Amino acid sequence: MEKMNRKVFEMLKASAEADKLMALLSLDLLGNKGVGIGDHSTKDFYNNANEALNMLADADDRLDVLEKYFSKNLTD
Repeated sequence: MEKMNRKVFEMLKASAEADKLMALLSLDLLGNKGVGIGDHSTKDFYNNANEALNMLADADDRLDVLEKYFSKNLTD
């Protein structure tokens, strides 16, 4: 296992968790609340949905990497 400073780990984890929550909120707004769409074109809607999905996948990947490689071997 790789070693990582606990504060760096917590910062990276918090950042990934915030991105995950933002992506989930965006997908909820786009998928369930027409008010969140506003005056955007169909192309804007598709782009926003894809961006939110990519952000969610990226955040989940980052959390998985932190857990797999660093969570059990933190330094102070």
